[in-house]
Amino acid sequence: MDYVSALLPPVVMAVAFTALVVTIVKSQGGANKAKEDAAVDAALNRMEAAGRPESQPRHAADGDAQA
Repeated sequence: MDYVSALLPPVVMAVAFTALVVTIVKSQGGANKAKEDAAVDAALNRMEAAGRPESQPRHAADGDAQA
């Protein structure tokens, strides 16, 4: 019975991972896709209106090279 206790956790994790992937794939698109896209677009527009987002690093290629 040691083989059962050795194989059970990986099998359970594989089944759980498969269920997670199936849930993610099924939740893409559908009736709420337009609403989700609109929410993302609104958030991006707010970030652009507020100026340069802080999450993007400044690069020397931007013309703001610091010596």
